[in-house]
Amino acid sequence: MKWIELIVHTTSEGSEFVSDSLMDRGASGTMIEDRADIPDPAKPHGIWEIIDPKLLDAMPEDVLVHAWFEPGDSFGDCLRDYTEFLSLARSEHPEYGTLETDTRTVSDESWTEVWKKYYKPFYAANHMVVKPSWEEFTPRPGDRIIELDPGMAFGSGTHETTGMCISLLEEAIRGGEHIIDVGTGSGILAIAAALLGAGSVLAVDIDPDAVRVARENVEKNHVENIVEVREGNLLDHVEETCDICVANIISDVIISFAAPLIRHIRPDGLFICSGIVKERADEVRSALEAAGFKILKAETRGEWAAFVSGR
Repeated sequence: MKWIELIVHTTSEGSEFVSDSLMDRGASGTMIEDRADIPDPAKPHGIWEIIDPKLLDAMPEDVLVHAWFEPGDSFGDCLRDYTEFLSLARSEHPEYGTLETDTRTVSDESWTEVWKKYYKPFYAANHMVVKPSWEEFTPRPGDRIIELDPGMAFGSGTHETTGMCISLLEEAIRGGEHIIDVGTGSGILAIAAALLGAGSVLAVDIDPDAVRVARENVEKNHVENIVEVREGNLLDHVEETCDICVANIISDVIISFAAPLIRHIRPDGLFICSGIVKERADEVRSALEAAGFKILKAETRGEWAAFVSGR
């Protein structure tokens, strides 16, 4: 199938804003190409694998947000509307960069090649390795491997927020816990929880394509006896309770569902959340505390924050 690929030039600060705005306008998926997501080989910090320095040299200086649209008569109107939207955003948010756009026609196979250039095995936590199927990797003793081939906009694990969630799950899971993963995307956090010893995991996402991809990844990692993937909006149709809830989603969503979430957390249970830009960390903290959670740990990486809170 042919797709129209729209590429927006932005910055790390603007990447999520651009990605969300493209999805709102009907993109079938997005992918963020950001040098900041690839660790500097000269400055290893313990959880990333050392990589070829040429990989960084080949990446663009701008952060590029790729989005794929089905071709049709409506795309021209969509592009004109979006260009006007970006012009306004540029004046209001100079920190988002030029917000210039490029377009091209690509096949299904072409967009996956963008990922294959940069997507290499890496340590998402101390002993949790994320590996695409086409790469070889020799694990260290105690390593657990998630095999994950990227899908459109569903999460490959390279982002700081995903890494923090996996590290915090690694610290929290002792074995046998029931986990709920809200906004599962690719299923990476649900799979990580299963490999870390969770007794059961319920993974929920509102996007039917994300649900399909997550189910495929769950089967690929042989944890389908532990992980159930369910389509739904947050916890609207979830009656289960859990020992740990994990959510790697945007700040507004965390703020809005912190109060209804607490009834799903068992006594002494935990809520691990990220996807929070540092500028909104205090706002999220206040919402969690107002909902009845106690902040047990706060962590930051780059421009992002994560919290562990408990009942």
